[in-house]
Amino acid sequence: MTSLSSIALSGMNAAQTQLNASAHNVANLNTQGFSRQEVTLTQQPEGGVSASVGTASQPGASLETDVVTQLQAKNAFLANLAVFKTQDRMAGALMDLQV
Repeated sequence: MTSLSSIALSGMNAAQTQLNASAHNVANLNTQGFSRQEVTLTQQPEGGVSASVGTASQPGASLETDVVTQLQAKNAFLANLAVFKTQDRMAGALMDLQV
């Protein structure tokens, strides 16, 4: 079984990958012949997620999609960070218990 911190960290890394790809797309919005990047998220059997970057299926710019992706990535990162912090606090509270 994978630890909660590992699962949350994989979610944070996936969100960062989405943010990077989206920022790359926005930065190259006006570049002639540029193909957008898309991130595919895959659930891992032991928990967590992996992210892979590929070329978008639709040619051309899609600023709306990239802005929404940035907002989703930010919120996913913050949610996974909250899980990571909570798990850390819970582990610390368990260590403080006296038997």
